[in-house]
Amino acid sequence: MKSRQTGFTLVEIAIVLVIIGLLLGGIIQGQQLINSARVKNLHETASGVQAAYFGFIDRYRQIPGDMDESVADNAIGVEIAGGGNANGRLDNPTGTSAYSENNAAWEHLSKAGFIQGNYDGTADTEPTFSNNLGPVNAFNNPMVLGLTNEYLEANGTAVRRLHLVIGRGVPVGIMRELDLKVDDGVPDTGVLRATITTPTIFLGDNKWGGSDETTGAECTDTSTTPSIWAVANNSPDCNGIFLF
Repeated sequence: MKSRQTGFTLVEIAIVLVIIGLLLGGIIQGQQLINSARVKNLHETASGVQAAYFGFIDRYRQIPGDMDESVADNAIGVEIAGGGNANGRLDNPTGTSAYSENNAAWEHLSKAGFIQGNYDGTADTEPTFSNNLGPVNAFNNPMVLGLTNEYLEANGTAVRRLHLVIGRGVPVGIMRELDLKVDDGVPDTGVLRATITTPTIFLGDNKWGGSDETTGAECTDTSTTPSIWAVANNSPDCNGIFLF
């Protein structure tokens, strides 16, 4: 008796390959949609914070976070836990932490109805994703708002400029896509920039003002002119700032 061979026909193999291709295509397309949604979220959040900041100033004639606590109590009409030294800048009073007026800013903006949430505003406490001192980004890392001189220079002199730190934990590919969407695609120029490697402000235990710049995982490549987002490094923990 002749033995009968069994196995897949070419048609069956072709059908399986087509199905696998469709599944892979759907997964890739789904990931692209997720990334696009995250880029849109980061952009809209930054734009919303900027609008809220200037809206607060227009209404109260004071800087959110810099406004004195008792003045904020009376102006906003609810109990306020945090406040600043009313010097007209969102920096920090002498002897306080780098997060003092930042925390107060989120409380003032939220309790005045300019942003969603109901933040605490406790001074001198570093924000985390769970202590309700401020909003977090799409990757559950705190955003920080403040005034530093770490990102601009004029005639060799550092210039203080208000900026929003969009938060750590952003993959380098998403940072590049965000930069291309809202700015020039170059990480050290324009209104959107990569955080510097060693920020002197907004540090604390978690280095919220920076990112993970370990060897081989750098977020930017400054060996080129202009510099570029180092997508090939595939860093999962980049960060950026929006200059106001």
